[in-house]
Amino acid sequence: MKPSSLILAAATVLAPSAVLAHPHIYAEARLEIVADASNQITELRNVWRFDELFSASVVMDFDKNSNAQLDPDELQEVGQTVLDSLAEYNYYTTITDNGKSVKVSKPDAITADYKDGQLLLMFAVKPAEPIPLKGKMTFGVYDPTMYTAMDFPTDDDLAPIGDQLNACQHKVVRPDPDEVLAQNQASLTDAFFNDPTGTDMSKMFATRIEFSC
Repeated sequence: MKPSSLILAAATVLAPSAVLAHPHIYAEARLEIVADASNQITELRNVWRFDELFSASVVMDFDKNSNAQLDPDELQEVGQTVLDSLAEYNYYTTITDNGKSVKVSKPDAITADYKDGQLLLMFAVKPAEPIPLKGKMTFGVYDPTMYTAMDFPTDDDLAPIGDQLNACQHKVVRPDPDEVLAQNQASLTDAFFNDPTGTDMSKMFATRIEFSC
C-alpha cells in the first residue's frame, strides 16, 4: 500500500497512541443523509476535500508517469486504495439508531478527483441494517484514530435529503473537545488502556447531525 494511503486510512499502525495526537491531515467534508418515501434511511453521500499538503503527497505517490498530476487511471487507483483501506474504519462513518451503533456496507466505488491542488473523494455508503425514521438518530463522519481532522465548514454541509427526513426535528452538534475530555476523563482513560486506538470512544468528539422523528 502507498505510504500516503497508510497515513489516510491506518494511522494507528504508524502511531499506536494516535488517540492522543493532533491531526496531521485536514479535510473539508459534506455529508448528505438520504431517506426515501418508505421512511427509511437509504444512503449517506460523502464529499471529502483534502488539504493541499496531503494532496501533494498523494500526487507524488500515485503519479506513475511523472507529469505532476493525476490522470484518470491514477485517480482510479487512488479511489480503489481508499475503498479497500477504509473498510476497517467503517468508512469514517458514525451512525446511531436510538443509541445503537450501525455499521455501513462497503460502497460500490470511491471516485477520486484532483482539482485546484486538492484531492477530492466522493462516495455513498448504505446502512448495513434498516434504519426507519423513528426515534433518535445521529450521523457523522470522523476518523476514529484522530489522525485526520474531518471538518464540516458550515452546518449546511450536514444535509438531510427527502421530505420525510426534513420533517423530523434535527440539529448539528459540534462537541467542544475540552468539554468532552473534562466530562469523560475517567471513562476515556480506561478506554485508552483497554483500546489504545480509541475506536469506540472517539466518536464522542465527532461533529454530527441529530434527528428526532
